[in-house]
Amino acid sequence: MIIANWIAYVLTILGALNWGLVGIFNFNLVGWICGGFRNGWSIAIYVVILLAAIWLIISPILSRGILALCGKAEKRK
Repeated sequence: MIIANWIAYVLTILGALNWGLVGIFNFNLVGWICGGFRNGWSIAIYVVILLAAIWLIISPILSRGILALCGKAEKRK
């Protein structure tokens, strides 16, 4: 679960950077990398980023309020 959390963080940061670039410079990084906003690859990347954000929301619920980012997370009692 720790690896999934790190992957989700990286993907969510990528999504946040993309939206920041769109908002400030009107530049879509994911669309630029994939060659266009409405092709299959860019849509797939957006869906994966969405799933990563959803994972970060539900992961603490599944692990009783602890979002584990290292091997030894202390459990609340």
